Amino acid sequence: MHHIAVQIYEVQTPEEAQQLVDLGVDHIGGVILSASGWQNPLLLKTLEAARSAPVKSSLIPLFSDLDTIQQALDFYQPDIVHFCESLMDGQQVAAYCRMLIDNQKAIKQRYPQVGIMRSIPISPPGLADRVPTLGLAAMFEPVSDYFLTDTLLVDQSGNSKDIQPVKGFVGITGRTCDWGMAATLVQKSRIPVILAGGLSPHNVFDGIAQVKPAGVDSCTGTNAQDEKGGPIRFQKDLDKVRRFVEETRRAQKHLDLLNQ
Repeated sequence: MHHIAVQIYEVQTPEEAQQLVDLGVDHIGGVILSASGWQNPLLLKTLEAARSAPVKSSLIPLFSDLDTIQQALDFYQPDIVHFCESLMDGQQVAAYCRMLIDNQKAIKQRYPQVGIMRSIPISPPGLADRVPTLGLAAMFEPVSDYFLTDTLLVDQSGNSKDIQPVKGFVGITGRTCDWGMAATLVQKSRIPVILAGGLSPHNVFDGIAQVKPAGVDSCTGTNAQDEKGGPIRFQKDLDKVRRFVEETRRAQKHLDLLNQ
């Protein structure tokens, strides 16, 4: 079987990036928190540390303005740019998605060397029919190089507006997505699918065994914790990352044995 990539977000210092490289992480991901503060010299050094390792550097811009995204790509020169808008907010979902697709087309034309990762929202377990995951994937597949499945918080009626941790974006919920839907996406997709959403050292083996993704991604589940047990953003727990990598490699060996 192919090598299952391990991707870790939110890494914001070069020292931490190097520590994760040493632990066997394949993709090091950083985040630009706003369009107004897109130029972060420390984050630049972080992505440079990843690329020189060499592992892949990935960058999430938490904004959708094409001009600013292009400025950021010129500045950071990541291997992968990762877009994670929720795709489901607002009344004009179809028009919004068309705009994002046009953005990706423009970026691929101008930066053919940069891989484009698109987060595809999946509901929490048991609510898969509330989110049009496969329809959204079909729209974005022609302009994407990777998909990342992530958990979109929805209620019983399918409403997702104003209940995500970062408004308008999918991710950092700390909750797993519906793995049955994620497995279906893996089977149907013509591009690699990375499984995300609430993954930690405790459940990544089971997630890989059920979904069989091209890679796995962790943010909240490998963060350090505060005194109350809550995740501390932008600070990794290196022991959790080490165990996450070990469990991923154990799952890969398990699948390899099944496929012999």
